[in-house]
Amino acid sequence: MTTLAVLSALVALVAPAVASEAPDRSAEEAGTSAKVARLYEEAATATQAYEKGRRAADRQRAEAKRLGRLLEDQRREVRMLRADLGRIARAQYRTGGGIPYTAQLLLAQNPDELMRGQRAVWQADLAVDNAIAKTRRAALRLDADEQKAKAAWHALEKRTAGLAGLKRGIEKKLDEARWTLQSEADRQVTAGRCRGAVRLEEPPPITGRKWVAPVETYELSAGFGGTGARWANRHTGQDFAVGIGAPVRAVGAGKVVRVKCGAGFGMEILVRHKGGYYSQYAHLAAVTVDQGERVRPGQWIGQAGTTGNSTGPHLHFEVRLTPQLGSGVDPVRWLAERGVKL
Repeated sequence: MTTLAVLSALVALVAPAVASEAPDRSAEEAGTSAKVARLYEEAATATQAYEKGRRAADRQRAEAKRLGRLLEDQRREVRMLRADLGRIARAQYRTGGGIPYTAQLLLAQNPDELMRGQRAVWQADLAVDNAIAKTRRAALRLDADEQKAKAAWHALEKRTAGLAGLKRGIEKKLDEARWTLQSEADRQVTAGRCRGAVRLEEPPPITGRKWVAPVETYELSAGFGGTGARWANRHTGQDFAVGIGAPVRAVGAGKVVRVKCGAGFGMEILVRHKGGYYSQYAHLAAVTVDQGERVRPGQWIGQAGTTGNSTGPHLHFEVRLTPQLGSGVDPVRWLAERGVKL
């Protein structure tokens, strides 16, 4: 996606929408999910453009420093040339270079002396002219290079500021849309009823892998078996710290056996995999599959959130031997055995 495309998308997001007489809440909520997913993509694109621009800025900064060193060399050269020019002028004055030619004719003892003196004057004049021309060329070159260095810095500052502004603008809209999505999810959890699946435009299917991580970009937080005030017993899964609305993926092929809203896990999905294992995805802000649906590895099945008994946006992921809570195994080890290292 180009910067122009991202800007066009931003314009589309802030364009006023025509309200219907009886707004459809489910359609509105589905629109929020799609909006968050689109903004995630645009934020990723803007971040890539910003990072690319930052690397270019680093190169430009190094070039500007190089130009600065060259400019300092040129300044020294100009100072030396001007000093030489002063010495030549003073020497010419001391040797009579400033005496009029008629006076030199009258003072000369013989023609040879006159010619030698005149040649010396010509040589001195030539040296002065050359020194002046060389100094002028060096000064002009110095001025041009200084302007080039200033232009390089100006372009650098303008480029990085523009990219940073674009990135901040998208991230602000994403943050606003995230919390709108979360408030919609909270209403569903409070009511104990999930709306139907939201169908999002997702990337092409993953090929060549049977198992994947449940989220693409993350930081691991609370692990399996952990203890603390947040849990009645031990932590039953692995938490992935991600933002609200981040796409949640099926870790492998399977069938959705439960989509539920309410209780401690908030909005959750349970998938049965071949071999009798179950994977659970909890505290979601949206679901993009229906119960009974078959899913493939890496398919988007929901969006992360902080519904239910949650202290902040994250995905709670479990692997179980049965559909019931309490039959969990270490999901990190389970995924590692299937070639997925977290």
